[in-house]
Amino acid sequence: MPLIAVLPGDGIGPEVTREARRVLEALALGLDFEEAPVGGAAYLVTGRPLPQETLDLAKKADAVLFGAIGDPRFEALERRLRPEAALLGLRRELQLFANIRPATLFPALADASPLKPDVVAGLDLVIVRELVGDVYFGEKGRRHTAEGLRQGFDIMSYDEVEVERIARVGFEMARRRKKKLCSVDKANVLETSQLWRDVVNELATEYPEVQLTHMYVDNAAMQLVRAPAAFDVIVTGNLFGDILSDQASMCAGSIGMLPSASLRAWSGDNGMYEPIHGSAPDIAGTGKANPCAAILSAAMLLRHSLGNDEAAQKVEAAVAAALAGGARTADLGGSLSTTEMGDAVLKELA
Repeated sequence: MPLIAVLPGDGIGPEVTREARRVLEALALGLDFEEAPVGGAAYLVTGRPLPQETLDLAKKADAVLFGAIGDPRFEALERRLRPEAALLGLRRELQLFANIRPATLFPALADASPLKPDVVAGLDLVIVRELVGDVYFGEKGRRHTAEGLRQGFDIMSYDEVEVERIARVGFEMARRRKKKLCSVDKANVLETSQLWRDVVNELATEYPEVQLTHMYVDNAAMQLVRAPAAFDVIVTGNLFGDILSDQASMCAGSIGMLPSASLRAWSGDNGMYEPIHGSAPDIAGTGKANPCAAILSAAMLLRHSLGNDEAAQKVEAAVAAALAGGARTADLGGSLSTTEMGDAVLKELA
């Protein structure tokens, strides 16, 4: 019986994760669920954002269903005790180096995108983001300059192995889709990006069927607004991927619609699945959160970690049908509560 570790986290995390779990349970696949605290919720109970018991559960599980973390009450804590440290710790300890973030415009949400319908029509892209390197995991700290000024520093770095393994995920993804891969960097000014581009070009010889292009990150941001549907698969580093995937979410109508998978291998064993949105503490407990990204993350869990593409497609089709039927939460211009949106998806799934 596959074990799913459920880590709801903070803010709206428990609310949207509950709906995703309801959908998984409705499929009657014989899944076993075990829940544990993480982030600020864990700090309140144990004094640590990532308790050892939670990490042990995540390691032994077949997949992790993650909610969201972040709570302004803990911003004054030292960095290692803040809720966000739990997410970085899970990525590091589970070796989740590949973040898969699809951005698809459901036809029923064409009017929800801030872009004109003819610009965003046909949007169906995937951002493959490196997840355990770059400035997020590089050497960082505070110091004083020779003039006595306070200075902060975060070092961006990648070695060739780190670049090659994430680029391979991008090529494999592109090969299974439209055979188009765009590698995003800033090689005109960053030495780290020049190495990135060199390694990607070297790996491209193994994938002659994939059309490889390169784009500077500032141009990529512009093109995501000008012609987002022109992209198929984008592969990029941690910092650039974080920013571009949030931008892509608005092209698709709402950040509440975008799921993600964090994997340590192409097969996706023991992956972690979460909506890309944050904990949104301002609406926590109000029932306004959109659970679709969490539900679609559960679909990715079925596909990548459990190898059940049929069930994943059923979930995705149920979300599409609910939206086509007019189901909308507040972020999409509707009035359904989090639970009511989950009910709408479950109705279509049945």
